[in-house]
Amino acid sequence: MAAGYDLVVVGAGHAGCEAAAAAARMGGRVAVVTLHRETVAQMPCNPAMGGIGKGHLIAELDALGGLQGWASDRAGLQFKVLNASRGPAVWGPRAQCDKARYTEVMRRILEGLGGIDLIEGEAEGLLTTDGAVAGVRLGDGRRIRGTTTLLTTGTFLGGVLHEGERRRPGGRHGERPSIGLGAELKGLGLELRRFKTGTPPRLRRSSLDVARMEVQAGDEPPRPFSFRTRSVANRVVCWVTRTPEAVQTIIEDNLHRSPLFSGVIDGVGPRYCPSIEDKVVRFPHHREHTVFLEPEGADTESVYVNGLSTSLPADVQEAVVHAVPGLGGAEFLRYGYAVEYDVVAPGQVGRDLVCRELPGLALAGQVLGTSGYEEAAILGFLAGVNAVRSGRGEPPLVLGREAAYAGVLVDDLVTRDHVEPYRMFTSRAEHRLVLGVDSARERLMGHGVALGLVRRRVFHVERGRWEARERARRSAQSTRLNPDRATREKVRELTGIELTAPTTWAGVLRRQDVDPVRAATGLPELSGLNDEDRRIVVGTLRYEGYLERHRREVARVQRLRGVPIPPELDLSAIPGLSREVVEQLLRHRPTTLAEAEGLPGMTPAAVAILAGRLAAKRGPAR
Repeated sequence: MAAGYDLVVVGAGHAGCEAAAAAARMGGRVAVVTLHRETVAQMPCNPAMGGIGKGHLIAELDALGGLQGWASDRAGLQFKVLNASRGPAVWGPRAQCDKARYTEVMRRILEGLGGIDLIEGEAEGLLTTDGAVAGVRLGDGRRIRGTTTLLTTGTFLGGVLHEGERRRPGGRHGERPSIGLGAELKGLGLELRRFKTGTPPRLRRSSLDVARMEVQAGDEPPRPFSFRTRSVANRVVCWVTRTPEAVQTIIEDNLHRSPLFSGVIDGVGPRYCPSIEDKVVRFPHHREHTVFLEPEGADTESVYVNGLSTSLPADVQEAVVHAVPGLGGAEFLRYGYAVEYDVVAPGQVGRDLVCRELPGLALAGQVLGTSGYEEAAILGFLAGVNAVRSGRGEPPLVLGREAAYAGVLVDDLVTRDHVEPYRMFTSRAEHRLVLGVDSARERLMGHGVALGLVRRRVFHVERGRWEARERARRSAQSTRLNPDRATREKVRELTGIELTAPTTWAGVLRRQDVDPVRAATGLPELSGLNDEDRRIVVGTLRYEGYLERHRREVARVQRLRGVPIPPELDLSAIPGLSREVVEQLLRHRPTTLAEAEGLPGMTPAAVAILAGRLAAKRGPAR
């Protein structure tokens, strides 16, 4: 075991694994402290990766050289793109995964990488030197020293599990919480908050009457997450059913036994992933709620009951489940429960994810107030990368809001207050039109190459594809179609429409009465592209006007970032700025718009208002 490490990671969940792997691949020496080696990268809640907003994070992580997308492809059981009926900017790739297989894949990666020591033990406290964190102290007395210490403790910090009237310490099912570490963080001056999350029951597959449910199959052909993956296959189906009105009555009659409504739970839960009792109370006019039955593995009987997250007592859970069509004879493998845990309140870390008042201590994942495997993974990756860069005297990798969903995530955590678990949605990104999954590699793979986490050969191949797509796009925009007889017949054959006026193939593909994917397969301008590249070009052509307008707005914001803020400017007199924003501006007196953008509480709207005032003072752009 090394005497000192570049990075000490506490916790081997999704954040911890990505941090350790990135740092080790960059040449860093890494220690990973975990309670149990076999629970590395465990998926303790749902068996899915990706979705709307979350799939974007996986695509960006993959482009940077992270591992979650690649591991999901290898553990994937079913692949589907959510929001496929809408524009490509908000498509959300999602994969149902084999939980055991995912853990196995990630553990083998960590064990196979040089520079990583996987240490079983419980971190009870922090080592400090001259006001900076210098490692961790384990429960058995061992001391693990490192230049940067990264906490990725998930729901373990002060964790308490709730199942009806039953309450016990725990970070998740079957595992004890971390108590001493949370107390030490408070003692060092960090503000903690209490959050909660929950999980639904697990049922025995063979006890379900799936004939009474709607089958939910994957996409054909299925689409992988990672550029490293050649192909994937759908191996399972999921099922959909709905709660009847009887479930509403059962829950209403037993709310007094719910820790959520009896005052036992103090923590704030995720607004966008509520428990079934939450939904019954908050949406009393919704007499039905959708339930998804999702297999947790290819060779396991365990089925995850998505939509029935609950902390009601076991007997009430049984009554609720057995009232649902198709679940009348369901056998329980595990009951649902809620978990309360401590998180570090927002605004106490910088954009490098290092605590502002505690040098040497970084945070990532649920301990930083996020919710989800994907948010945790990208934060862990960035923290691991920046730990190594800091040790080399290099600036941190910081992505702007206009560059990546990862940038939106970090910016929101650093500058905005949130009183509930943070979940990524496409609606959080004001630049989402240019941040689609399909553009992640073009936007971010260059960073991956510079970090040494993406091979240059791969980058050159990908860049060749981008250039081919651009040539095809320009050709489709410039090829003139005149309504002569031969052209009309060709257009009719490919699209089913009558060409009556001169246009281009780009103009044809933008029409609402044209199936663009079908039409594009016959266009000579796109004939040299594979299916994926052709689909990307079609999406770009159909939304070209919106995209171009948005690119101009992004470029304008980037130009304005270097604009100085005159010291004589009366910041309190700018209409539209909130009192909180004005207080921050007056307290810190930023000298440029870029500095103002990084202040706590500065929203994109506030930046836009300030940018507009500065632009007005400078006069017309030249």
